[in-house]
Amino acid sequence: MTPKEVLEFAKKNSVVMVDLIFTDFPGVWQNFSVPIDQLEESSFEEGFGFDGSSIRGWQAINASDMLVLPDGNTAALDPFKKYPTMSLICNILDPITKEPYSRDPRFIAQKAVNYLLSTGLGDIAYFGPEAEFFIFDDIRFDQTSNSGYYFIDSKEGIWNSGKDEGPNLGYKPRYKEGYFPVSPTDSLEDIRTEMVLMLQKYGIEVEAQHHEVATAGQGEIDMKFSPLVNMADKLMTFKYVIKNVAYKHNKTVTFMPKPLFGDNGSGMHTHQSIWKGGEPLFAGSGYAGLSEMALHYIGGILAHSKSLAALTNPTTNSYKRLVPGYEAPVNLAYSARNRSASIRIPMYSASPKAKRCEVRYPDPSCNPYLAFAAMLMAGIDGIENKIDPGQPLDKDLYDLDPEELAQVPQMPGSLEESLKNLEDDHEFLKKGDVFTEDAIMTWIGYKREKEVDAVRMRPHPYEFYLYYDI
Repeated sequence: MTPKEVLEFAKKNSVVMVDLIFTDFPGVWQNFSVPIDQLEESSFEEGFGFDGSSIRGWQAINASDMLVLPDGNTAALDPFKKYPTMSLICNILDPITKEPYSRDPRFIAQKAVNYLLSTGLGDIAYFGPEAEFFIFDDIRFDQTSNSGYYFIDSKEGIWNSGKDEGPNLGYKPRYKEGYFPVSPTDSLEDIRTEMVLMLQKYGIEVEAQHHEVATAGQGEIDMKFSPLVNMADKLMTFKYVIKNVAYKHNKTVTFMPKPLFGDNGSGMHTHQSIWKGGEPLFAGSGYAGLSEMALHYIGGILAHSKSLAALTNPTTNSYKRLVPGYEAPVNLAYSARNRSASIRIPMYSASPKAKRCEVRYPDPSCNPYLAFAAMLMAGIDGIENKIDPGQPLDKDLYDLDPEELAQVPQMPGSLEESLKNLEDDHEFLKKGDVFTEDAIMTWIGYKREKEVDAVRMRPHPYEFYLYYDI
């Protein structure tokens, strides 16, 4: 929408407040609101001021003033607010130079798309994430100098099969058997449907919703693929909607990759392809119906996966899911249909328009603007340098003998390892000034100080089980 159209939209819907939304560096929506009479056509050029020093990973306190610049194309009515409220996703500007802020994740994603255009390889990159999540009934956690704990509960949790619930009616999905029985075993069908309806109010097209593999309310709602920046906007909206619908029902949602021990974690398989002039460029006569460009794109992803992990799997908890021999695809190989490979070529349709690659190791804790931009840059690097992805592995990678498996590279085993890989391998991200050296080093420093070291310095509850009697 143009600024004028946004104001007309607001008037038509009796909007009284405008919610100005942006994504912080780690990947969480932030906002502040202004009365509708503060929004003018000039606001879309002049922006609104805020304190950037209070946002994680951003400005120092001596240079804290920043601007949010609303994007009129993102205008939407917020269905969760009591009073009529219009939301606008914003970009971040420096108030002095009026230049886009180099650490703004949305700006980084926009630069990645512009870099694709500058190469002439394509004019659009489509992304389609499948973000899994858990819907719990209760979560309690704390960490002090002399204690640390968490308690999760769900009426669906198989651990409650013997609980006196007055009455307990059973029908709780067993571990790894949540994919996907009908109700009453799946008790969350209606809530997920309400989530779908709310997403549709935002104009987000949904393809399917279902229970996922784990017990205790794991779910998935699949959105139709979209261009990169638009898809990242949608995924941030998706998280907001899913959490707020659950909250309305006195339930809580987490996109944490591995909240439960002994059952599947939540991944975010990410489908991607490049098009030009309305034509798909990943379809061809090669392996699994792929073009040479697609194979080189896969080669780039595989070549840089160990550094990409710092952005696609950016939490210490991510590596509780990425464990060799379990459900997550840690082996850096590609294959048609084979879900044990880290990159899969879906074979549901023979249509060239459906030809894509599915990168399976990312998880929904990531900042989608940074993760999508990084994967696109890795794929472009593969195309430009004609990186050979090697031979496909169509065997079940979990059943390979140790000697054969040893020849297959694997994802990093920790966030610290991923950050070291990013530190050593990030030149491909800097092409076209998409990721600046400052943005990359700030990410690495923030993650090491605020997450890696913070977790490393705290005793783990299981360590008391293992070592207390030493």
